[in-house]
Amino acid sequence: MIKENEYRTHTCGELRESDIGKTVRLAGWLENVRDHGGVKFADLRDQYGVVQVVVEDEEMLRGINKESTISVTGTVVERDEETINLKIDTGTIEVEAESIRLLGKVRESLPFEIDLSKDIKEDLRLKYRFLDLRNKEVQKNIILRSQVISFLRRKMEELGFLEIQTPILTSSSPEGARDYIIPSRKHKGKFYALPQAPQIFKQLLMVSGFDKYFQIAPCFRDEDARADRSPGEFYQLDFEMAFATQEDVLSVAEEVLYETFTKFSDKEVSKPPFRRIPYAEAMLKYGTDKPDLRNPLTIIDISHMFVETDFAPFRKKTVRAINVPDCASQPRSFFEKMLEFALSIGMKGLGYIKVTEEMEYNGPIDKFLSEEDRKELAEIAGLKPGDVLFFIADSREHAPKLAGQIRTELARRLDLIDENRFEMCYIVDFPMYEIDEHTGKTVFTHNPFSMPQGGIEALLEKDPLDILAYQYDIVCNGVELSSGAVRNHDIDIMLKAFEIAGYTEEDLKNKFTALYRAFKYGAPPHAGMAPGVDRIIMLLTGEENIREVIAFPMNNNAQDLLTDAPKEVTEQQLREVHIKLR
Repeated sequence: MIKENEYRTHTCGELRESDIGKTVRLAGWLENVRDHGGVKFADLRDQYGVVQVVVEDEEMLRGINKESTISVTGTVVERDEETINLKIDTGTIEVEAESIRLLGKVRESLPFEIDLSKDIKEDLRLKYRFLDLRNKEVQKNIILRSQVISFLRRKMEELGFLEIQTPILTSSSPEGARDYIIPSRKHKGKFYALPQAPQIFKQLLMVSGFDKYFQIAPCFRDEDARADRSPGEFYQLDFEMAFATQEDVLSVAEEVLYETFTKFSDKEVSKPPFRRIPYAEAMLKYGTDKPDLRNPLTIIDISHMFVETDFAPFRKKTVRAINVPDCASQPRSFFEKMLEFALSIGMKGLGYIKVTEEMEYNGPIDKFLSEEDRKELAEIAGLKPGDVLFFIADSREHAPKLAGQIRTELARRLDLIDENRFEMCYIVDFPMYEIDEHTGKTVFTHNPFSMPQGGIEALLEKDPLDILAYQYDIVCNGVELSSGAVRNHDIDIMLKAFEIAGYTEEDLKNKFTALYRAFKYGAPPHAGMAPGVDRIIMLLTGEENIREVIAFPMNNNAQDLLTDAPKEVTEQQLREVHIKLR
């Protein structure tokens, strides 16, 4: 209910048959006018809905264009039975206008029809985003976003978390993506950075004695756009817990996400506890650390069968296979298009065998299989008549990812994905280190502040590539919602962990000064994660582009077309911050 004022007594969406006979004032945008010969019917729209206004005196609408804002005073009456519109909440009543007051006049031609804005070029939509957002289909995403964030806040407070804001102006640190840097006027030649995440500060809050922290945190990364990643900034439900284990964090995230998805969607949501899938298993069975578990297909490793094969493309390669039940009846064009897709992602080809009713194999690869091979394949792949077994062979590094792409494409083409489910899982046990393919050096795989499994002993005794970390991702329908970790709070373990990745103690002091200092004063064990708010809304709305759930997004070229950012600044502004362009 709104407070009555000179513009309105009610919103456009709240009038009902119980209001018949009342004199009301309404305010909103003139959406449409229909002339019925002496009587005009106007649709008045605000955020809450649409109501039909009957205008018998045409002078009331003279000079008022579509999308102008107006205030209407009139009487609520019942619609004639033949004009009832059950598609809108106010469809059984209308308002007979007694006076119309023009509040905001449209002075230029509209660049597009409001209700068709989702069908026009994105750059035009973003330039006139204030008009695009009037479209109910666009606006409802932003309203849902507000409701979800409000729910997340209430839920975190219910679980005992304190909302604490962390700084936006901070120092640059090596976290993987490029920083946005800001020159200092007072400190010549020095720069602030926008935080890629509140990582340092939330850990410092734990050292400060706060038990459970959260915030809806803005994060800034100078990254290229993707369908599920907005350039510039994004928002996280960032939270951290003191004296907590990995399982404590996963339990909180399960409760919050399960309740959020069940409240704001009618789709089936996987119930807690969500599946815990080790990273190595995910890469083997699904070919990705972001598996879509709605896809029933899985990948098996059959490399051992082709170590000394006469089939050169498979010899001494990593070979993966995917069994697709009841696929043998697909037309030849299906297999041709799958081959085209395989070639498009860098594969040399895509072998397969079809299983006949007699459990015989049809396909060019069959002649390279022994009878023992055929029996083993049938057993480990679970082959049945009508199945097709696809083969993916490549290097140890590339074969898993290629198999994952083939798995996804097969499911898409065969319509195997159940769109009415949200399937959640955790990916756990990430490797602590990997080899950088460009430098050949040992580098951190994930968050460098993670605790290695096995502690200092693992760092001293194991091959770095065999060390696992207490790191975890939460994945929903193939979308990574969050990363998190049990943090490394022990300065001795941290020094050794960074040493393996090529950092000295001086590097640690200089690059991570605050944490290095803080951890010398009694740091508690702590852990946390940060589900992405934008991606949660994207999944709930079913949108394929993340910009559809952000009120004022940049385009995919990191430009804000609404405010024309980025743009040049004056020479005086540059001088004040001691910058000279070159």
